[in-house]
Amino acid sequence: MDPKDFDDTYEENIESSDSSFIKDVSNSDTLFDEKVGTITGFVSERYKKAEDARLVDEERWMRAYRNYRGMYSSDVQFTEAERSRIFVKVTKTKTLAAYGQVIDVLFGNSKFPISVDPTTLPEGVVESVHFDANPQAEQGKDELTTAFEPMKTPFTGDEKLQPGETLNDLQERLAGMKNKLAPVQEKLVEGSGTLPSSVTFFPAQVAAKKMQKKIHDQLEESGANKQLRLSSFELALFGTGIMKGPFAVNKEYSNWNEEGEYTPVIKTVPSTSHVSIWNFYPDPDAANMDEAEYIVERHKMSRSQLRALKGRPFFRDNAIDISLNLGESYDKKWWEQEMEDDKQSSKAERYEVFEFWGFVDKEVLKGYDIDIPKELKDSDQLNVNIWVCNGQVLRLVMNPFKPALIPYYAVPYEVNPYSFFGVGIAENMDDTQTLMNGFMRMAVDNAVLSGNLLIEVDETNLVPGQDMSVYPGKVFRRQGGAPGQGIFGTKFPNVAGENMQLFDKARVLADESTGFPSFAHGQTGVTGVGRTASGISMLMGAANGSIRNVIKNVDDYLLSPLGKAFFNFNMQFDYDPEIRGDLEVKSQGTESLMANEVRSQRLMQFLQVAQNPTLAPFAKMDYIIREIAISMDLDPDKVTNSMQDAATQAEILKGFTAPQQPPQGVPSPEGGEAPQGAPQAAPEGAPPQGAADMSGGGGGNIGIGGAAAPGEQGFSGNVQ
Repeated sequence: MDPKDFDDTYEENIESSDSSFIKDVSNSDTLFDEKVGTITGFVSERYKKAEDARLVDEERWMRAYRNYRGMYSSDVQFTEAERSRIFVKVTKTKTLAAYGQVIDVLFGNSKFPISVDPTTLPEGVVESVHFDANPQAEQGKDELTTAFEPMKTPFTGDEKLQPGETLNDLQERLAGMKNKLAPVQEKLVEGSGTLPSSVTFFPAQVAAKKMQKKIHDQLEESGANKQLRLSSFELALFGTGIMKGPFAVNKEYSNWNEEGEYTPVIKTVPSTSHVSIWNFYPDPDAANMDEAEYIVERHKMSRSQLRALKGRPFFRDNAIDISLNLGESYDKKWWEQEMEDDKQSSKAERYEVFEFWGFVDKEVLKGYDIDIPKELKDSDQLNVNIWVCNGQVLRLVMNPFKPALIPYYAVPYEVNPYSFFGVGIAENMDDTQTLMNGFMRMAVDNAVLSGNLLIEVDETNLVPGQDMSVYPGKVFRRQGGAPGQGIFGTKFPNVAGENMQLFDKARVLADESTGFPSFAHGQTGVTGVGRTASGISMLMGAANGSIRNVIKNVDDYLLSPLGKAFFNFNMQFDYDPEIRGDLEVKSQGTESLMANEVRSQRLMQFLQVAQNPTLAPFAKMDYIIREIAISMDLDPDKVTNSMQDAATQAEILKGFTAPQQPPQGVPSPEGGEAPQGAPQAAPEGAPPQGAADMSGGGGGNIGIGGAAAPGEQGFSGNVQ
């Protein structure tokens, strides 16, 4: 996104939106404002309720984190006989394999997996329009070509000031171009043209593609690909990935003036971000985001981050200054201390900020100068956004989204129908990870014990005062006594093989419980069906069955609602008429399951079928060519033409085709001789071209003749 091409549309529309908010004050009385205490108490109560309800989930996540890191929890006790404390980190391997597979599917097309298409029956905008011209009338052809030329090449440079031209000259020239289009626009008819000379346009499709490009540009500018990767990692590890947005934030674009001074351009743009599962506190009575009454997000902010909130819309500068003066207020939770390697409980020099989205009773907002919209005057509760820090209300605003929504999207790896949070890879193999650790420790301890001798010494048969250390060549002095052996060596049996068999069985159970077989992430020595290429392909296809369910969850719970939120954001705050229409946002995660190579191969096969003259009229060649370009990771708008542009291009190419010359050696119409070495005409007496030569002479007339039949002169056979 070029900042020079970015106008102040978002910023002006957001600032002038009809969202109601409490204004900032210029004194410090808000420190003792009783009404502020009512708001902060309400947010604290909701946060405390959600925190208590998710305690069991926090314990599940902590076990998953320990298994991923390869650490034993404090409740695991080892006896003095257990020398080995080994931890086999198979959970890490499985988690990274699942994470990598999800990322490969989502970003298989090298772009954010969201598309915008017109609905089946678009409303508010026609699906297609056409202009019918008489192909026999040269005047009609000239009118069509002249009128549609600006529409074919809208950025030819004519829209800019030319050398020696004033602004008035440019406006007059653009007005002339518009007048040229006026006669054609009056003749535009809804629907697709049926005549050979019809030129068809699809306004709904044009609006959809422009909206798609705008959303992709916004997602790229906000780093949505990176945020989606972070959410996908927590999705595989903890079972739930969370994103939020779109929000209007100020972004700095680097810019230097002609004098070399740095003058950055600050613009308000929509953005999305990842939310850690540890800082996400949803409504404990909800099973998904559609049922959630509220969401509380816990932020850990530095002084500079807290000050940066002043530049965002509707934040109260005075309340932020008071919060900064009150000092740092961030307290580490128990899970934060467990995740730290040094186990230190030092206080963090950060501020604890709570962001609340949800419904609030109208009684709570009494006394504030909030203009409630007239359509919500009779409502008992309102959907608001509240920011709280150090007992201060940093922001209180009516939900600015239309339609009102809580801008958080939580996607489960595996749906738990009785809980908000899903189940991840680490939790699915928690028991098998414990078994593998136990069997491996037993095998190692037994190998250590069986690899050494247990020595027993009968001191009554040895001279007292000798060194009892044992090494090769050691001599023990024996004294008189009862006959018998004085030193005994006992060897324990080695049962490590049996323990490793149990370990391998537990590993197989881990493959079963997670749905990710070991050969899918690089295990060697595959036997059986997997020894052949077709066999391993069948196994990999079956292994992809589990990832299909995960990608479907990502489509339904994350990509579709996030894409619709960006669509509604642009429709609400961007007054561009070219992107408006009855459009729908589609997630393309499941479409990426089929590799581009396979899809391209199928498109090429269909193209070969469509080349049949009988079937060619039934194929939409422009769509097929565009899809082939997409499967090759190419921009179809840059490498393909529409049907009308293709016809124009074909006419242009005809001009470059040279007229066919007569074959060499054939006499020219003027009677000139053929060049030497050219094929000569057939000699006189030769059979006509194409007739069978019965003489066997190959068309020659020297030394050959027809054979005489019996009874004719020259027949040399005996006549019966």
